[in-house]
Amino acid sequence: MNCKIQKGRIMNKLTLTSPLQDDLLEGSIDERITAIVDDHIGRLPNLERLTSEEVRGIIARYSAVLEGNFIYWMTATYLAVKSEEAREIIIENLTEEVRDSHPAMLRIFATAADAYPTEADSLAIGPDLTNVRLFLGKLQGVQSLMTMAFFESYIQRFMSYLADLAAARGSAERVYTDVHGVCDVEHSQELFRAVSLEMSVNPMKPGSNLYEGVELLSALLDSINHGAARAVANWRA
Repeated sequence: MNCKIQKGRIMNKLTLTSPLQDDLLEGSIDERITAIVDDHIGRLPNLERLTSEEVRGIIARYSAVLEGNFIYWMTATYLAVKSEEAREIIIENLTEEVRDSHPAMLRIFATAADAYPTEADSLAIGPDLTNVRLFLGKLQGVQSLMTMAFFESYIQRFMSYLADLAAARGSAERVYTDVHGVCDVEHSQELFRAVSLEMSVNPMKPGSNLYEGVELLSALLDSINHGAARAVANWRA
């Protein structure tokens, strides 16, 4: 695994065109994304209160989303961006995903926890997953990069909880969670840098929502962590 942890944050504030400046008055992009990630982590179900089937469901729904979609999402983002430097960052990420077969790594992890997704698991995340796919299909460079940067930031924080879920299912398999708990630190930092690079050559259209994809992906994360019914209630609260 070719991952290096970089100390510090890549960016604390961005100088943006006028449609975005008001949005950033309350804090930097980095601060807002951190707050959203903190919220998701703070609302993770208490492991001690979960039944074995509920634990299985979280692992299975996560696997149903990630195994067949992450490389697709990152490829869609590559197609959307115009900055050559941003593309290089994405290619490095994709190369690692394919070279080290991260989908296979995840399948081994889920299978070891006896939590491979069922049809019901896939249906539970279906609508929110479709929303994220359709959003990335718009091929909006800046917003797509922001979505993936948010996701990588979330994943690195979520890995310890995912490992604990697997342990509760009697699994000692940790390759997937160990790798992503380290690699995604650098990945998220580099993707935030790519957002800044893309903004300089391919600015968003006036009135666009920088966090559109983040909001849709947040709804999907709630479907993973809380199930479809609870996801609706959490996102509307």
